[in-house]
Amino acid sequence: MSVRELVVLGTASQVPTRHRNHNGYLLRWDGEGLLFDPGEGTQRQMLRAGVAAHDLHRICVTHFHGDHSLGLAGVIQRINLDRVPHEVTAHYPHSGQRFFDRLRYATAYRETVALTQAPVAADGVIATTPSYTLEARKLSHPVESFGYRLVEADGRRILPQLLAEHGIKGPDVGRIQREGALGDVSLDDVSELRRGQRFAFVMDTRLCDGVQALAEGCDLLVIESTFLDEDEQLAIDHGHLTAGQAGRVAKDAGVRHLVLTHFSQRYSEPDEFERQARAAGFEGELTVAHDLLRVPVPKRR
Repeated sequence: MSVRELVVLGTASQVPTRHRNHNGYLLRWDGEGLLFDPGEGTQRQMLRAGVAAHDLHRICVTHFHGDHSLGLAGVIQRINLDRVPHEVTAHYPHSGQRFFDRLRYATAYRETVALTQAPVAADGVIATTPSYTLEARKLSHPVESFGYRLVEADGRRILPQLLAEHGIKGPDVGRIQREGALGDVSLDDVSELRRGQRFAFVMDTRLCDGVQALAEGCDLLVIESTFLDEDEQLAIDHGHLTAGQAGRVAKDAGVRHLVLTHFSQRYSEPDEFERQARAAGFEGELTVAHDLLRVPVPKRR
């Protein structure tokens, strides 16, 4: 049975706190694992969350600030120590190649795993698999930063009542699905569009075109909300979003489930982030993330 869920490993911004680790997020998607922004302590958080190195197939880094990348050294070495049997691909801003190289070879270890480096230099599709297409979009932050968007291809949903109307049953149901038509009856005549699922990961950024493009139509949107609305000028100055801005993005983009994360240590009351996102007009499912939380991808529409 396929599993599609987000495992939250850490939710702090800039520095960890007593209750929040540096960033780290694992998306489980049909037997693959995509690890986003492994900050310091990610390897230990993986252990606590029941995530193994063997679960990792891609590592996606938005930018090279420490709270989003210092865990790379440990994660990469763990992948090699555990002799992960499959290829692992790393995506990260091309402009940060020197940082990736330093983290990959921070200390001596034995390389046993094929780690493919796939730096991102511009907006567009960066990977295509049978299960999804992975896209990147540039964000607005003091250092170059990219957000990521995973899109499942649209499919068709067979409707039994339409099959009955056209007298199609038994093995012919499989034939029309495989071949696209059966005599004068096309697959479109007995089915409806099944929209593919969409996931987006938006970290450190001001409001910009990339944020909206990543969020558009998402079933699950993970987005930073470092500041509360009363500190909007701080957010702009440092290249971040507020809770209200994140809520408006999700509302305008038609997001089904919004996950707020990456909270400044200056705030001790997480409920205020939800209140401000709601006040901005978002009415869908909303989660204020905490460490070791698991969030299922919403079921297809």
